[in-house]
Amino acid sequence: MRGAKSKSLAFTGLLLNCLELIFSANTGFSVSIYDVTSQSISLRWPKFSGASSYRVTATAVNTVGHSLLAHFSDVTIKATLTSLIPNTVYAIQAEAIDKNGIILAETQIMQSTAPDIPVIDQAYSKLSNSITVEWRAVPGATSYMLTAQDGDSFIETVVKNSPGTVMGLKPATLYRITIRSINSGGKSQPSPFRKAKTVLAAPILSVSSPSCDSIALSWKAVYMAAGFSVSLMRSDGLGGMLRENTTNTSLIFTNLDPGTLYTIKAYAWNANGMPGDDFTYNQRTSPNAPADVKVAFNSGALRVSWMPTEGALTYSVTASSGLLKLKCNTSSSSCMVPSLQCSSEYDVSVTAYNDAGSSKPTDAVSLKTIPCAPVNISIKEDKPGHLLVSWSSVSFGHYYVVFVKSDDGLEVHCNTSYTQCYFQSDCGFTYFISVFAYNKAGQSPLGDVFNYTTAPCCPSDFRAVFVSSDTVRVTWAPVRGADLYETRAAAWSTVVLCNDTAPACTLSALQCNTRYHITVHSFSEARGSNTSCAPKHVATAPCCPNDLILTQVTQSVTNISWSAGKGAQTYVTTLESPKGQAKCRTLQNYCLLGCITCGTNYTMSLKAISETGLTSSCTYQGYSSSACCPSGVKLYRLSNNGIRVFWRASDETINYSTDLHGSKGNFTCTPSTGRSHCDITEIPCGDVYTVVVAPLTDKGLKLTFCPKKIYSVTCSGSSLGMVIYRGKSNAEHI
Repeated sequence: MRGAKSKSLAFTGLLLNCLELIFSANTGFSVSIYDVTSQSISLRWPKFSGASSYRVTATAVNTVGHSLLAHFSDVTIKATLTSLIPNTVYAIQAEAIDKNGIILAETQIMQSTAPDIPVIDQAYSKLSNSITVEWRAVPGATSYMLTAQDGDSFIETVVKNSPGTVMGLKPATLYRITIRSINSGGKSQPSPFRKAKTVLAAPILSVSSPSCDSIALSWKAVYMAAGFSVSLMRSDGLGGMLRENTTNTSLIFTNLDPGTLYTIKAYAWNANGMPGDDFTYNQRTSPNAPADVKVAFNSGALRVSWMPTEGALTYSVTASSGLLKLKCNTSSSSCMVPSLQCSSEYDVSVTAYNDAGSSKPTDAVSLKTIPCAPVNISIKEDKPGHLLVSWSSVSFGHYYVVFVKSDDGLEVHCNTSYTQCYFQSDCGFTYFISVFAYNKAGQSPLGDVFNYTTAPCCPSDFRAVFVSSDTVRVTWAPVRGADLYETRAAAWSTVVLCNDTAPACTLSALQCNTRYHITVHSFSEARGSNTSCAPKHVATAPCCPNDLILTQVTQSVTNISWSAGKGAQTYVTTLESPKGQAKCRTLQNYCLLGCITCGTNYTMSLKAISETGLTSSCTYQGYSSSACCPSGVKLYRLSNNGIRVFWRASDETINYSTDLHGSKGNFTCTPSTGRSHCDITEIPCGDVYTVVVAPLTDKGLKLTFCPKKIYSVTCSGSSLGMVIYRGKSNAEHI
């Protein structure tokens, strides 16, 4: 019964793959494993109520006849089973028994022992931070634990198989090395130890290339080192190897190839001559100085080129002028240095660089830059038609070129080693002027572009035409460059000015019979007036008469008189109306004009003509001829000794005056405006009367040239008799 139960437990344990803990389904009694070695298993269990002792049985699952039985008192709660077979699965059964030997509770557990203890074949150090261990494989071991102990400190490493290496150790240090085998059950006991010492640490090199053919090395002292070995060779394998042994901590290799990559190895050895770790470092020698340096200007910048040098990664160009240093860095074999100062001298050198350092600078190449743009440029017109351009001399300027371009597109230039140039110029043009300096390096930058506008041209062939005796109209053709024209007429201390943008001007209020100097000056905003324009001499007509008197002699004849006009010899007077014209030409200062129409407005003009034929047209206030005399003048007798004078009026708006002159008395009457008759009462009869009906002027004056008619008035008793027309008076035309 117990044997079958044990087989069942073994089978169950195999299925559970070393299940560590199995609980009793009914009692809660259990056993746990707390340590396993190659030949022992340590267990513990809790006290069980009523138990006076405990019994533990361990049976090897795969080994026939190998089992172990142990009894423990009730005070024992843990125990170690020893003398077990390494790498073997055991079925362990624990039972709680009362004082009567009755089993109160039981539990089972499956547990494998650890593999057997390994044996170290050898332990050695190839690197200063590790020791390598070799051993024979142990059956059943799935891995191994290596332990390196130095005093109280130790380092453990788990590896799969032999050989194994413990890392993280201190250089030149003696360690105790042990090894344990491991499986799923646990770890074996440590193997017998072996002593092994780590090798010396590698020297840590500080490497530089102080020159293009040397490499310098230095390092700190290495613990327990008795000496050092350093080797150097080209990384490309060309050439031989250089090796140096030394007890110092620095070393220099010389006579190397410039700009070449070298591989350096160094290690220390101890007093027994055993080498330690080696240190490998790649170092390139600094490059040689570039060769065949050439400099040239390109668009105002400095272009520097050279032959590439072996091993150079970058290049630096330095252009120095006094305290000013300009640099250009590049990885190619040419470089542009911008922002060079004009009129300066630079020393140009090239330095090659790589990760090792720099070469020596090349021998300096001296270079003079392009000259600066000329300054203090002055432009003046020393005389019309000649421009003088001058400027200050420029450092490093060998010669100068002045370009003058007119606003019509024409360009001329002057090439000179002096600091001034003359140019022909025309009036009314704007010239754009630039000055460049030159030397072997090239042309100076463009400086300020100046513009100069010459004075506008003088109007030529201008014409002066008299409009009246005191007015002259001057015209001319437009000239180049003129924005405004000023016409000046000067005579003695009198000056008459006229300003206009048009090529014409009318000068008025001139003094008559006077010789004037007329000049037309052109003016521009940029340059002002051209004062070199020649005048033209013009004499003004004579003067117009100051006083003009018109007197109407008869209804159709007017007498005109005037004061003498200064400078006038002949006069032409004209009265003109829509109804006709009356003209008179005379050498006198009066004229009688006929064919005048009464009651008409006339335009009065007079021309004063000089001996040379100059004519002044004199305009005066208009003239109105007198109103027409009435027609059909008749006398009618009225009752009560009255007479009615009747007439036909030429204009209903005119006032008339009626006069009767006789030996017995003179009688006058003035009718109201618009009436054409007038009544005179109490006129004596038996007398001959002269009757005159005349229009009145605006001032109330009677015209004196109207016809006179004669009437006889007879008496009939004491009253008026017949009124008899006797004809016109002979004094009518007096």
